[in-house]
Amino acid sequence: MAGVVGYWRIFLPKDDAPIKVGVLHSRSGPMAISENSMVDAELLAIEEINARGGLLGRKIQPVIADGKSDWPTFAREAERLITEEKVSVIFGCWTSACRKTVVPVFEKYGQLLFYPMAYEGLEQSPNVIYTGAAPNQQVIPAVKWSLDHLGKRFYLIGSDYVWPHSINEIMKDVIHALGAELVGEDYIFFGSSNVSAAIEKIKAAQPDVILSAVVGDSNRAFYQALRAVGLTAEKLPVVSVSIGEEELRSLPIGDLAGHYSAWSYFEAINRPANDKFVRNFRARYGSNRVTSDVIATAYSSVWLWAMAVQEEQSLDVQRVRKTILTESLDAPEGLMSVDPYTQHTWRSFSIGKIRPDGQIEVVWTVKHPIRPVPYPPSRTKADWDAFLSAMYNQWGGNWANPTEAN
Repeated sequence: MAGVVGYWRIFLPKDDAPIKVGVLHSRSGPMAISENSMVDAELLAIEEINARGGLLGRKIQPVIADGKSDWPTFAREAERLITEEKVSVIFGCWTSACRKTVVPVFEKYGQLLFYPMAYEGLEQSPNVIYTGAAPNQQVIPAVKWSLDHLGKRFYLIGSDYVWPHSINEIMKDVIHALGAELVGEDYIFFGSSNVSAAIEKIKAAQPDVILSAVVGDSNRAFYQALRAVGLTAEKLPVVSVSIGEEELRSLPIGDLAGHYSAWSYFEAINRPANDKFVRNFRARYGSNRVTSDVIATAYSSVWLWAMAVQEEQSLDVQRVRKTILTESLDAPEGLMSVDPYTQHTWRSFSIGKIRPDGQIEVVWTVKHPIRPVPYPPSRTKADWDAFLSAMYNQWGGNWANPTEAN
């Protein structure tokens, strides 16, 4: 953030009314385990900006809404924030099901969403700035690292909604291209603890590694069940693309220690910008708190938007959107730049190993940020769009499977 300090207080205020911004996450339901911390990160960034004098001589006023881990609720709350609260921007969502449900609302009203979560790609909306990792920045490197270090027999598992299904399709293409072997694929109903059938399939398949896109509270049952049948981290490592340091605070660490996680950011990253971020986060929320990829990305998203507003000296959505495509930030993980061609960000990538104390040790990282590629070239854009449409129609016009299998 050092690059923006020099011009932060140059402009004289034209209006002293606060600038309203929407913060839209699950404060309740199965995704609250992950999303409440994103709210904390976004509020911290807002407080820091306000401490510097705010934006355009005005304070920022966050308006927090609870999506309740429910896609239709997210859409209703997004529309309320835009039409009733008159927010200037919204930071929000975790699951792709909620993002895909709210994107039409943002496109309808010409408003801007910052989406700070790693996701499946296969999307580019002019009304979304995708600050989380695209598939070539997270899941594809995770497959390649796993093949090099853990084995060639892969089992894919995820929660039963659009993101896990989509990234598993992407990973299947990569597994095939690399000459590895897919020995199984399964899904757990969103928010469910019914994992016994999946565990039996995994035992029978005898994979070398599990790539997991299980989210939220379901992870508790999943890792407990693996350990209960003797599938420990030493015998069958899991590489998760959804669990970070924050989730570990609410999960049974004895069941997860020794397994792996793949993200752009880990708290253990050793650089001055991250040291400062971690120190400030703990000063605000308590010394027992941890940071994680989604926390750091949510925090950085607010700063990227603020930099564009201040540089443009305007809250106009189209002007801010145009300017943000030129922004770069000295983020906790390293340089984060907005890619002007895709509205995604250049991101780093690391593999971390979960420790018994609940921290994650970085065991491998890329040397330079990775350019975002939202549509993996293993298939055409038309093929990926057809895949998404078929899944949406199969689920009766939903972005998550509405029915749990017996």
